[in-house]
Amino acid sequence: MTNVRESDQTPESMNWNLNDLFQGPEDPAVEADLTAAEKDARAFQKAFSGRLEGLSGAELGAAVQQYEAILERAFKVISYAQLLHAADTADPDIARFYQSCQERVTDITGATLFFTLELNRIGDEDMAEKLEDTTLGRYSAWIEAERQMRPYQLPDDLEQLLHDKSITGRSAWARLFDETMADLRFDFDDEELTLGEVLNRLTDSAPAEREKAGRSLSAGLASRIRLFSLVTNTIAKDKEIEDTKRDFPRPVSSRNLANQVEDEVVDALAGAVTSNYSRLSHRYYALKARWFGVDKLNWWDRNAPFPKTEERHFTWNQARETVLGAYAGFAPRMAETASTFFDRDWIDAEPRPGKNSGAFAHPVVPSAHPYVLMNFYGKPRDVMTLAHELGHGVHQVLAAPQGTLLSNTPLTLAETASVFGEMLTFRAILDAETDPAKRRVLLAGKVEDMLNTVVRQIAFHCFETRVHDGRKSGELTASQLGDIWMETQAESLGDAIALDDDYRTLWAYIPHFVHTPFYVYAYAFGDSLVNALYGLYQDGHPKFQEKYFEMLAAGGTLRHKELLAPFGLDASDPSFWNLGLDVISGFIDELEKDIPA
Repeated sequence: MTNVRESDQTPESMNWNLNDLFQGPEDPAVEADLTAAEKDARAFQKAFSGRLEGLSGAELGAAVQQYEAILERAFKVISYAQLLHAADTADPDIARFYQSCQERVTDITGATLFFTLELNRIGDEDMAEKLEDTTLGRYSAWIEAERQMRPYQLPDDLEQLLHDKSITGRSAWARLFDETMADLRFDFDDEELTLGEVLNRLTDSAPAEREKAGRSLSAGLASRIRLFSLVTNTIAKDKEIEDTKRDFPRPVSSRNLANQVEDEVVDALAGAVTSNYSRLSHRYYALKARWFGVDKLNWWDRNAPFPKTEERHFTWNQARETVLGAYAGFAPRMAETASTFFDRDWIDAEPRPGKNSGAFAHPVVPSAHPYVLMNFYGKPRDVMTLAHELGHGVHQVLAAPQGTLLSNTPLTLAETASVFGEMLTFRAILDAETDPAKRRVLLAGKVEDMLNTVVRQIAFHCFETRVHDGRKSGELTASQLGDIWMETQAESLGDAIALDDDYRTLWAYIPHFVHTPFYVYAYAFGDSLVNALYGLYQDGHPKFQEKYFEMLAAGGTLRHKELLAPFGLDASDPSFWNLGLDVISGFIDELEKDIPA
């Protein structure tokens, strides 16, 4: 195990230091970078617009390098603004700064928009010849990914219009959603809780507290349900308009294209999970109901801690040591990379009003480094969240040398390192526990996490699919959205979870539906993929660690088939998904042995 440095760090002191990017919104370097990027973008447009087809491979390679440099500078500024806003969405000055940066970066990328459009119009034979140049050839994966958009590309003037209006379209609605959620308060006895706080109370050990939290969550969302319905309808209609213009066959198709995964692969994943609801979530929740001594669990008890068991509480240092120790057990390199996030204050873990209630690892730009945001309450699930986001962070650090255009990983593979980090941490905690009852609780907790990652996210995917399909026939009322939510949730949860009318509003707080439609299946993709990978690791697959780090370092240079080939795995094989689902089912089998019928 690596030597984990002890310190007096607490979540309250774990606020990230963004000075590696800029000293503050008024830092002259912010304006200098934006001005330089604007100037370079205009010069780039003047030099290359309408000329790409006539360039040699070497000349086009140099142009790609210039394009990448412009984006790097602009993305550094907007990433900084995004991080500030996520840390305090309630501050109007930060919101104004964020919006201003969005508008200026949109102008910058608007000036360079011609570049990818013209790249896609170069003929295949001509492009193949140009790619023989080594400078341009380095970007072949990025070029190939861009050119997959060719069948759906619109005339340049329409592409420019869609780009320019994005800040008053989808981005504006996402900002409205975020700021509304940040301002929303949930009544709880004599307190007013934030979204993160009320969600945390849903895992309280006291049943009455969980019910109050569930009722409060529902009532708070219901108080703004018309707004959330309007946001959802607008996002769906906006997507339908663009998808129709581009001639995408289905609402999910554009996301699949961006994820570099075929529609049929996603269909196979969703089909495998939904067809296994009965042996996974239905069976487990029936098992948990027996554990609680009831016929059915109330929906607010779905993630309840188990009765007559004391849930372990982790200090921040214990969480740090647990995750880094698990990472070191796999490979010292992984722990050393992750420890940097603690040592250099790249993590914001303090729960506070106005802060984004979720968790993420933001890659920023390759010339800088990632940052992690989460809300740490000391529960085992918070340790898993820390392990998850640090997995993303390690992935982003390792892929950074690929550069701005090649370091980003498709969402389907972006979850690989994060879920693998969770699995390492869970196994380390489980292996260290000798008490059979506590081990059973740990195993049940892992099953719940996996069901939340796989079954719940595919149920979300089914909800999105039905919402976007239904929106084609007209605006959906809050009642209709609630109906779809109840249908898809009941299908996934089974008869052992009792759903009442208060559950009808809970679709409204899921941010992925607004920010990134059809993102959610990527979690299930990643979890099932990791289960297969972890099985190989446990079985002593030759040079597993070496292949694993090579996979992460590849960033966006390889597609899923190429990345998984060294491990002998193929996600396009429908039977592949059962490998991961069998792991979850096996854990439930083990639990059934310990809980009498």
